[in-house]
Amino acid sequence: MAQAYSPGLTVTENIVLRKERILPLKGKVLVKKGDKVKAEDYVAETLLPGKVVPFNLANKLGVTPNLVKQYLTISEGQKIKKGQIIAQTKGIFGMFKTTVKSPIEGEVENISTITGQLLLREPRIPVQVKAFIDGIVVDVIEEEGVIIENKSAYIQGIFGVGGETTGEIKILVSSPDEVIDKSKIDESCKGKVIVCGSIVDFDTISKAKQIGVHGIITGGIDDRDLKRLLGYDLGVAITGHEDIGLTIVVTEGFGKINMAQKTFNLLKKFEGHKSSIHGKTQIRAGVMRPEIIIPVEFKEEELKAQTPKMSTLEIGTTIRVIRQPNFGLIGKVTALPEELHIVESETKVRILEAELENGEKVIIPRANVEVIED
Repeated sequence: MAQAYSPGLTVTENIVLRKERILPLKGKVLVKKGDKVKAEDYVAETLLPGKVVPFNLANKLGVTPNLVKQYLTISEGQKIKKGQIIAQTKGIFGMFKTTVKSPIEGEVENISTITGQLLLREPRIPVQVKAFIDGIVVDVIEEEGVIIENKSAYIQGIFGVGGETTGEIKILVSSPDEVIDKSKIDESCKGKVIVCGSIVDFDTISKAKQIGVHGIITGGIDDRDLKRLLGYDLGVAITGHEDIGLTIVVTEGFGKINMAQKTFNLLKKFEGHKSSIHGKTQIRAGVMRPEIIIPVEFKEEELKAQTPKMSTLEIGTTIRVIRQPNFGLIGKVTALPEELHIVESETKVRILEAELENGEKVIIPRANVEVIED
């Protein structure tokens, strides 16, 4: 059978997931192997170094650098408070003393008698890592983090913005081609992840933020609304760190695009179930896709995460068209001819034959499709 490799997205009702939850610096792991955790549970924590603040003490005292240590009232490594006296001259007959106070709260990192400077460091910044998904801790990486596994319904999106969040799935449209009416977003949506059909506009997103919606899942989004939401052109970058008040996962692309029927059906099946989502997207090397993860009940012996494989094009493979014409449409591969085919640009390319969901049979360059994995 003819076979080829192609970029792909996963949409499945049943998958074993493995997630690494790692600290940015070494710290303390708060759980142990075998523990069952919830998405909201903290699994590891550490302290990031605070900002270093140079402070010219010799200049403040009016002395040469080599004399600075004579007047110090603190020492290296000592914690200090803002406004605390850190140096004081003896003055004349106990009068006319020069007193210097700390400009920050933190600790003394270094004292130099060569430059007369102090290096003060602001308080350490606590960082805590959550589990993000309900599951079982299958491995602990000492002082670094954990690996969590679970069984889930799983959907990869095309694009997203916003960080990790959780919430129950709530469907606000009756079909994947419906455009959401913002009047449907009310107090019942607070804390939820809402499914909005083919597109959401800026006003709808704004109302969702106002209500307290945790996440939005949509088929498409207008790039002008996205720019308005972020306040800048996104360009080519890694997303997922935007502080916009909620997380948005786009399943199909930019513009008004019907959500894939399979994706919509899967979300509808799990309406009311807890989900974990994020908007992290990177298109270049080390591809990352936004994810929708809906944990399902499982037995521990069912957990056996498989090594990800390259997506393959085969007869019967479900694909999405990612170029015009037919952009965004879903279909199944019916043939994979070996011979090269001349396209409109007069270049020779490998093509595939497919039947789209609307029944139309088309010939498409293989580079113009992506696999939707089951």
